[in-house]
Amino acid sequence: MLAGFALDRAFAETAENNLRQRLKSYAMAYADSIDFGRDGSLYTPELGPDPRFHRPGSGLYAEVVLPSGHWASLSAEGPLLPEVSGMLTAREERFEGPLAITQIDGSEGEVYRYGIGLIWAEREPEAEFPYTIYVMEDAQTLAAQVRVFRGALWIYLGGAGLILLLLQAVILQWSLRPLQRVIAELVRVQRGQLQRMSERHPRELEPLTESINALIDSEREHLERQRNTLADLAHSLKTPLAVLRTQLDAGAGEGPREAVLREELDIQLKRMNDLVSYQLARAASGGHKLFSAPVPIESTAEEIVRGLEKVYAGKGVLCEFEVAPGVQFYGEAGDLQELLGNLLENAFKWARKRVLLTASPGPAAPNRRAGLLLAVDDDGPGIAPEDVAKVLQRGVRGDERVQGHGIGLSIVQDLVRDYRGELQVTRSQELGGARFEVTLPPGL
Repeated sequence: MLAGFALDRAFAETAENNLRQRLKSYAMAYADSIDFGRDGSLYTPELGPDPRFHRPGSGLYAEVVLPSGHWASLSAEGPLLPEVSGMLTAREERFEGPLAITQIDGSEGEVYRYGIGLIWAEREPEAEFPYTIYVMEDAQTLAAQVRVFRGALWIYLGGAGLILLLLQAVILQWSLRPLQRVIAELVRVQRGQLQRMSERHPRELEPLTESINALIDSEREHLERQRNTLADLAHSLKTPLAVLRTQLDAGAGEGPREAVLREELDIQLKRMNDLVSYQLARAASGGHKLFSAPVPIESTAEEIVRGLEKVYAGKGVLCEFEVAPGVQFYGEAGDLQELLGNLLENAFKWARKRVLLTASPGPAAPNRRAGLLLAVDDDGPGIAPEDVAKVLQRGVRGDERVQGHGIGLSIVQDLVRDYRGELQVTRSQELGGARFEVTLPPGL
C-alpha cells in the first residue's frame, strides 16, 4: 500500500515536470520563430510548433507580452484565459497552475502556465527591448495521464498483492502442516486412541513431542508407583492385624480386666481393619491417568447391577437406566467401577423397590473431552440436608444397624475430587428418596 502511494506521488511529480519541460520547449520554439520590426512590431510564424495553437479552444495556448501590448495564438480566441501578472525579467522562468479559466462553452476549467522572460536585440544595442512568452495547456491532459497511470498501477499492484497473499497462504499452510499433524496426533492421545506421541515428526518439533511423551510416561510411572506403594503398605498391615486378631480370639483370660482390654483391642483392631480396607480400595482406584481411553458406562453399570441384584435378591429392587447413547467416562475403568459400585450399592441398600441410574454428557469446552453427568436415585427414606455432610464423612454410616464400613461414599467423594468434579446429595424429585449427582468437567 505504501509502495503504491509512493509510486503514485512519484509519477504525478514526474508528469508535472514533463509538462513544464514540454511547455518550455513550445515557448523556446516560438522564441526562435518570431521576429520584430525596427518599430517594435511583432512578426509571428504562420505555423506554430503544434497545430493545436491554431485551433480555437484546443487546450494549448500561447501569449507574447510586449512593453506596448501582447499577442495571443488563434487557440486563445474564445476561452477567457487567466490574466498575466506582467513581464518577466530576462531568463526568468515561472511555472504556475492549475489556474482557473472559462471555456468557450462557458464551463469552468483549469490550465498550467509556463512563462519565460527574453530580450530581442539587433546589432545595435540601443534597439534591444524585453518581451515575455507564456504557454498554457489544459490541466485535463495532466490529470488524464495521472488517472490512467493510477488505474494501471492499482490493478497491477492489487493483482500482485493478491498473488502474494495466495502464495503466502499456501506457504503458511504447507509450513504449518507438520504442526497440524502434531495437533491431530495429540487429540488422538487425549481421546485414548494412542498411548503416546509417535517419533515421525520434523526435527524442529521433536523437542515438543519428546516433552509430551516424557510427561505422559512420568505421570503413568508416578501413578503406578503410588498404587504399588499403597497396595504394599495395606497388604503389609493385613498380616500383623490378622495375627493380633487370632491372638485376641485365642486369649485365655476371662477376668474383668482382660474383658475390658479385649474389648478395647477389638475396637482398635476394627478401626485399623477399616482403614486398611479403605486404603486397599484407594490403591486399586486412586488417581487417574492423563489421556485415558474412554470407558462405556452402560455395560459397566449392567455388570455391577447384576451382582447387586443377587446380593439384594430378597428385597426385589428394580434398577432402571436412563443412559444417553454413546455417553462415555474418560478415565480409569477401575475408577468408574468404584464410583458406580459405591453409588449403586448405597442405593440398593436403602431403596425400597426402585433405583434409577442417569448418565448424560456434561459441560463441553473447545478442544477438550466432554464432561459427564451421573446421577443415582432411590425410593428410600432419603437424607436430610443437615445430615449430608455427616454421611459423606469417612467411616460414618447413615444407620449403624446397616452392615458396612461407612467409607463407600467418602471414596466416591475422593474420586470425584480427583477428577475435579462435584458431588451433590439432594432429594430425588422422581423417586422421592436420595439423589447422588456427580458432575465431571471437560477433561484433557
